[in-house]
Amino acid sequence: MSETVRVAVDAMGGDNAPGEIISGAVLALNERENLEITFVGREEIIRQELAKHPDAPLARCQIHNATEVIEMAESPVNAVKTKKDSSIVQGMMLVRHGEADAFVTAGSSGATLVGGQVLVGRVKGIERAPFAPVLPTQKGPTLLIDCGANVDARPSQLVQWGQMGSIYMENILGIKNPRVALANIGAEEDKGNALVKETMPLMKELDNINFTGSVEARDIPYGGADVVVCDAFTGNMLLKMYEGTAHMLEGEIVNGIKHGGPLALLGGLLVKPALKKTLTKFSAKTYGGAPLLGLTGLIVKAHGNADAVVFSHAVEQCIDWKNADINEKFKEKMHLVDRTKKTASPESAAKQ
Repeated sequence: MSETVRVAVDAMGGDNAPGEIISGAVLALNERENLEITFVGREEIIRQELAKHPDAPLARCQIHNATEVIEMAESPVNAVKTKKDSSIVQGMMLVRHGEADAFVTAGSSGATLVGGQVLVGRVKGIERAPFAPVLPTQKGPTLLIDCGANVDARPSQLVQWGQMGSIYMENILGIKNPRVALANIGAEEDKGNALVKETMPLMKELDNINFTGSVEARDIPYGGADVVVCDAFTGNMLLKMYEGTAHMLEGEIVNGIKHGGPLALLGGLLVKPALKKTLTKFSAKTYGGAPLLGLTGLIVKAHGNADAVVFSHAVEQCIDWKNADINEKFKEKMHLVDRTKKTASPESAAKQ
């Protein structure tokens, strides 16, 4: 059996907390014998939910009481500063103090970003920590980096994200020599905004990644690149469009079958297994959540509306991260130089 991995889980965060969150964590525990989970949140509520799972391996479960919850609508900076006993802050402190290898939350994205930067901290030499979800494509998984952490970015940061994304895909998902590309409005080198044009030559100079130039949005679902690099504004637009299109198509197919008459219903029954498999393959929720890369400990932001199965995927990816020792590979392969002068404040982290 491989080394035990300790994951702190925000039991109170997300649209479906605590029920689906705890159910998902129990699913992960039953799938992975080398997993231990610390549920962070209101102890009484967590115990009530765990009691609904007689199959839960309680010997590998702990509860860390946290009396406060950071709500989605709250200011991330103020919440992290004032709600010291919230499940997000307490979960991240467990990682900071080495009491957990990772923290998974479906709660506030803003608080996750601010807390990750301030409480956990970046690896020395990493300029900005990006969110990096995995998208399903025709050819397999593609990493989108950044999708929500850094709306404004510099070329040097995109260069680092390309390197981190390449290391992640090779060591976590087993893609050898992954193709790294910049999200752009055309394949020609003279296309793009100032950020893309300034980043392009810097990417081409790197000898530690397989940089293939630009990738257009329409080519991403077909597997046009293994790592798609962009600022968070562009990445979040791509991600939301991806999710919305998939959801819309699923609904249109179901409606077409329901209202297409007896033959359509019969055909629907015949193709249902294959259709379900295909729709699952192209669901943006397949991989559970997005790691915040470049921090000294692993923070994973699960989808806010994650159900038990999706959340279990978010938890299980922490095991692969720990086994691959990704942060050490970042240091070795990126030749990081520490350019930071002081610890980030909540206000500066929010601006990032």
